[in-house]
Amino acid sequence: MNTIAPYLPGLLLVYSAFLLAVLSPGPSVLAIMGTAMHSGRKAGVCFAFGVVLGSITWGTLTVIGLSALLAQFGFLLIAIKIFGGVYLLFLAFKAFRAARTHQDMTAMPTADQKLSGRQLILRGYLVMITNPKAIFGWLAIVSLGVQDGGPWWIGLPILVGTVGLSFLVNVGYALLFSTSLMLAAYRRARRAIQAAFGAFFTFAGVKILSSA
Repeated sequence: MNTIAPYLPGLLLVYSAFLLAVLSPGPSVLAIMGTAMHSGRKAGVCFAFGVVLGSITWGTLTVIGLSALLAQFGFLLIAIKIFGGVYLLFLAFKAFRAARTHQDMTAMPTADQKLSGRQLILRGYLVMITNPKAIFGWLAIVSLGVQDGGPWWIGLPILVGTVGLSFLVNVGYALLFSTSLMLAAYRRARRAIQAAFGAFFTFAGVKILSSA
């Protein structure tokens, strides 16, 4: 515990930023919501599990690749932090813009009701793994917990924690949005939620840029 203690603030910031990023509706989240609403709870959960597998893939590649790069080129940490901060500020801009606009929740992408559980998992995996913005998000978030001269193993708690959050949130979306009550509640609170996301992403972006 004494070894990991100095890195806890960075880890908590990583988990907080990742949690809000995965909560914020993007292509995969909207697809989970749409599948759960139109094809039922089981289909939504299968689709969500595929999205989680995609998160594991991107997270593992990011942590391993970033660790290897920094081991050889430590000066890249500054560039990665600048990139991460700018990307988080971009997410903040998108969140604030979404809070000001009306989104038609009935236009969510859905998966075919005739697909099997395995096909739905594969569909969810492909939605996540083919999203080019996913790698940018992972780089931005992981860079929050990386410090110059930090231990090689710091990527492990980052990966385990973020994957756990990805599972809880994505499967939770599938369970919740299979009910009409939750969809109605989200519609009412969407703008306030998006504004809160924007505020946190602004805070995280400024913090990472100030540490670069």
